[in-house]
Amino acid sequence: MKNRRLFWRIVEKIEQAITQGEYVVGSRLPPERELAEKFDVSRPTIREAIIALEVRERVEVKTGSGVYVVNHNHDEEVDQNINAFELTQARALVEGEIAALAANSITDEELSQLHHTLVMMEDKEYIEEADQMFHHIISQSTRNGALIKVFDSLWALRASSPSIIDDYNMVCSTDNRKTMAEHTAIYQALSMHDASEARNAMHQHFNRLINVLFDKIEAQTLEEVRRKNNANRDLYSIENLVKHRS
Repeated sequence: MKNRRLFWRIVEKIEQAITQGEYVVGSRLPPERELAEKFDVSRPTIREAIIALEVRERVEVKTGSGVYVVNHNHDEEVDQNINAFELTQARALVEGEIAALAANSITDEELSQLHHTLVMMEDKEYIEEADQMFHHIISQSTRNGALIKVFDSLWALRASSPSIIDDYNMVCSTDNRKTMAEHTAIYQALSMHDASEARNAMHQHFNRLINVLFDKIEAQTLEEVRRKNNANRDLYSIENLVKHRS
């Protein structure tokens, strides 16, 4: 599993270009197609990067006009008080309702696209891309612009805080089979146009993610305590004290 999402590296490159004056405040970024060619990535990856840049207040997206560089007046790019648990809980609430609404409006074509992401997820190289596509397709199938905007903002937060990035990377290192099973359950509920089951399946998905986060952070904390105890044990060991005096 890659330690950093691909679109986050694109965010860094564009921010660097802005800082170096390649893209000045008030100027319009190149079209999505040109950026995809320049950074040798897919257009959906560029789309994700633009969303993250907008959340970080580096650009402004003007519908029908383009993406413009804006003046960045403050150093704190994201509310560092938001943690991975809060983000996951918020996503569960929002995406649960998105799934329920999508169950009533999703098309056969979108269901086919969802199924394709399940196939992609079998290849470990495309897990992250498939995961993003899966949730994105569901949000788009609601036909609700406000919910899509909220979804995009929450997804972008995954890459806007170093602590959230680290915590989600821990989750991504777990067994992918469980994620595939949960995505499959969501897909099946949507294919049956069962709003209640789609909501429940999405909640179950995020509930496991939260529990994995707790497990990983607990293990990390215990390891840190063990490391400090070992260091103190060496420091205060009578055996070592006597050895040094001999």
